[in-house]
Amino acid sequence: MSRRKRQSDIEDDGRVIAPMNVEGMPWYVRRSEAQESSGTTVLLSRGEKLAFAWGVIKAAMLVVGVFVLVYLGFILFCTEVWFR
Repeated sequence: MSRRKRQSDIEDDGRVIAPMNVEGMPWYVRRSEAQESSGTTVLLSRGEKLAFAWGVIKAAMLVVGVFVLVYLGFILFCTEVWFR
């Protein structure tokens, strides 16, 4: 009987799914803060900051408005239907 060599369908693309660089392990390598932070900082202008803040306020007011409407609906339901 001859044995065939299996070719793996999985190719290593170099991405890290779960880093195994755990402090205390013999293979632990310290990295500086600059190497670990892969994100870049974005500087916003004054107008962009105001637009961002206004968007946050509008989103918060939407959530508060929904809660107030649900609360008022519950009160109306209790007084007009449930407690009659």
